[in-house]
Amino acid sequence: MAGYFGGLIDAFLSRLMDLIWSFPLYLLAISIATVLLASQNGLHVWFLTIAAASLWVPTLIIGVVYVPYVARPIRGQVLSVREKEFVEAARGLGASHWRMMLGEILPNIASTVIVLFPLMIATTILTESALSFLSIGVQAPGASWGTIIDDGQNLLYTRPWVAIAPGIMIVLTVLALNVLGDGLRDALDPRAKVRAK
Repeated sequence: MAGYFGGLIDAFLSRLMDLIWSFPLYLLAISIATVLLASQNGLHVWFLTIAAASLWVPTLIIGVVYVPYVARPIRGQVLSVREKEFVEAARGLGASHWRMMLGEILPNIASTVIVLFPLMIATTILTESALSFLSIGVQAPGASWGTIIDDGQNLLYTRPWVAIAPGIMIVLTVLALNVLGDGLRDALDPRAKVRAK
């Protein structure tokens, strides 16, 4: 919406993204988690209640913190695509704003969204593991690579694989998702292909 409509909507959403982006990532995540975990009855927003030990706490933190990382590239793509001839033709034919956003612009930025998807999953895995290691993410009965590393920290001299194995799995998973994202970018970007004769 920010890239398509521009004007006040773009200014408001861009400043909101700048505000979220201005905080250090883990400091903002720790602050949000502290607020959510400090209330004993959980967080009440309209009809939604999030318990203090719920898996929704790290999900909400990651969702809020990483919105600007996805919004900026997508906004840039929309700004580029909205000036193309086919959008002008759809506008000339009387298409509504929603029809142009969903029917014309969204399919043309889908490759950017598809490329960002595995890269953001890798980033959220790292963030969730870090939050769980700091005892802010997944809580006690639940298991996470971060909580396993935290539990294995006391066992480094007797059983080091308790902490080393989840660390290796985090590295391999994030590396595989980054390679997947790079491969998708190369496959979906027609300008990046080198044609050999």
